[in-house]
Amino acid sequence: MIIKMFRHAWSKFRLSDSAYQFLFESPPDQDWVCFDCETTGLDPKKDKIISLSAIKIRGTEILTSQALNLKFKQHKSINPESIVIHRLRNVDIESGIEEREAIKQFLEFVGSRPLVGYYLEFDVAMVNSILKPWLGITLPNPQTDISSFYSQLFYKPLLRAEHEVFDLSFNTMLQKCGVPQLSAHDAFNDALMTAMLSVKMQSLLNGK
Repeated sequence: MIIKMFRHAWSKFRLSDSAYQFLFESPPDQDWVCFDCETTGLDPKKDKIISLSAIKIRGTEILTSQALNLKFKQHKSINPESIVIHRLRNVDIESGIEEREAIKQFLEFVGSRPLVGYYLEFDVAMVNSILKPWLGITLPNPQTDISSFYSQLFYKPLLRAEHEVFDLSFNTMLQKCGVPQLSAHDAFNDALMTAMLSVKMQSLLNGK
């Protein structure tokens, strides 16, 4: 707890633009934000965000009507291998906005709310690759990967066969939790499915 408080204070001190002090305010009660990125590749040091969707969760309510959907302008040709996955070509995002403006909108949407996602570390790293050179900080928001909820619910080491691997794949989580599978590798659909999983698993953990 003390280490987290120190990191939070240090990050606030390093913030280079006071207009973003709101990132360090107390978050609204019961609010989360689930977000997902589609990218040109899997290396945050060199790859770029192509699209980003974020959805607010308030208690057990998923506020899809208030979702944020952003397309990022690309200044290089998108890798054909990644196009096969997310089906977004340069021509599909000609109306995209510059990455700093996109992240500005994302920060204003998220505020200080906790973040939840699937393999959230990667999506946060992609945002931080833009945020840190600009504002001198990384995302200060509390972050939770849904795999931690899933593990709390279903990981039973004493009941597992020796060397049996605990499956944390997204499709397995959807099936186990009875959440409908939407078309994958679409930022909004992935964020929505993750939000539904988060709400379902937190409800189960809370005994509701």
